[in-house]
Amino acid sequence: MSDLAAEYSICPSKKEGGILGWVKLGQMVPEFEEAAFKAEPNHVVRCKTQFGWHLLQVLSEREPVKDIQVEELHSKMQDPVFMEEAQLIDVREPDEIATASLPGFKVFPLRQFGTWAPDITSKLNPEKDTFVLCKVGGRSMQVANWLQSQGFKSVYNVAGGIQAYSLKVDPSIPTY
Repeated sequence: MSDLAAEYSICPSKKEGGILGWVKLGQMVPEFEEAAFKAEPNHVVRCKTQFGWHLLQVLSEREPVKDIQVEELHSKMQDPVFMEEAQLIDVREPDEIATASLPGFKVFPLRQFGTWAPDITSKLNPEKDTFVLCKVGGRSMQVANWLQSQGFKSVYNVAGGIQAYSLKVDPSIPTY
């Protein structure tokens, strides 16, 4: 496929042998998405869009980022082996973390994405379980999806964030 794309394609992906990388719903035109998301892995399918004819091949599929409930995270955090092996990251801003935080979480503020994202694989190991926390779960889901797009194998979004942790697990953690 990549040889065909390099020779015949007029798409900008031609330079990469036609490889588009991970594609998610809402990213491509509807006809292309329909063909891509119905295609069996490793089978070549064709579709026509407003941009012309396309040959596409789904090479692999990704599982969506998993949510972890705060009660389960709390239980895991009681195990010293988990705390040593898991990667815990908090994407809230420094002032939020000063108000409320959990032990063991490294801080990667979402607003500073441009400073830490380019070399994330030198700071975190894509092969390790990675747990992402924010205030209520929205920002952490954004970062969790991005980490997965960067090749991180096992990424968990902390459902409900530190707010849920405070309400359901440890009321001594301030809410804000």
